[in-house]
Amino acid sequence: MRKTKLGALLLAAILIVGCLTLVGCGNSPQSGKQPVDPSKTSTPAVADKGDSLTVYSGAGLRVAMDEIGQAFEQKYGVKVNYNYAGCAQLLSQMELSKQGDVFVGGSLNDMEIATQKGFTSKYYEVVYHIPAIGVPKGNPAQITCLADMAKPGVKLVLGDEQSNAIGKKGAKIFAKNGLQEGVNKNVVARDATVNEIVTHLAMKQGDAGLIWEDNGFGAKDIEVVSIPPEQNVIDKVPVCVLSFSGKTELAQKFADYVISPEGKALFVKHGFKPIE
Repeated sequence: MRKTKLGALLLAAILIVGCLTLVGCGNSPQSGKQPVDPSKTSTPAVADKGDSLTVYSGAGLRVAMDEIGQAFEQKYGVKVNYNYAGCAQLLSQMELSKQGDVFVGGSLNDMEIATQKGFTSKYYEVVYHIPAIGVPKGNPAQITCLADMAKPGVKLVLGDEQSNAIGKKGAKIFAKNGLQEGVNKNVVARDATVNEIVTHLAMKQGDAGLIWEDNGFGAKDIEVVSIPPEQNVIDKVPVCVLSFSGKTELAQKFADYVISPEGKALFVKHGFKPIE
């Protein structure tokens, strides 16, 4: 009988130790490192890589903006899709679509309109936009100054005063110098973009036109006649993030790049003068 009680006590002790051992192997904080669920871990991704931006830009800025877009893509892995046109046309497109991320205007007036329409709340000035007289290579009509553009018989190709920055700017310049009447008599074409003016002059379809100084930079088929500062109405190229952009941070990164020393250097490469 004594042996039976002793055996029972021994069996009970073994069972108790076994249970304690099992508890010790459970998922308690004291059990050491826990398995990691891969679905709950995050690894830093390359910010913005593979993303894209839609940028509205005045057509006359195309050469510089193309290179800026390529440089931005190489640096950040972000594709820049441009929409080039006369700024009045771009503003109309924005008003209808309420889409896009950044606007680069040909003049401060374009940005003032964008601000009034609520497309942006702030903008940044990048480089000076300087009007100049463009003439075909060799300057066959011997145009040397603004007054020459008002002489009888001179064929002028100008920008549309309603659709592009250089057209609006030209109207102010001719009014400032009292040349509206003579100039208006000499106009043979009004183009929607400054690039079209340059093309017509290169093809010798006009004796002179008003363009931006940078449009003649490195050009083979046209020449540029500078306008004295006191007769000129110099403008600035502005950039802004659009209020309806769905990629505000990325759009701001592009705007910051445009106004950075690196971005301005690319403008300078194409004949612009930076705003310090």
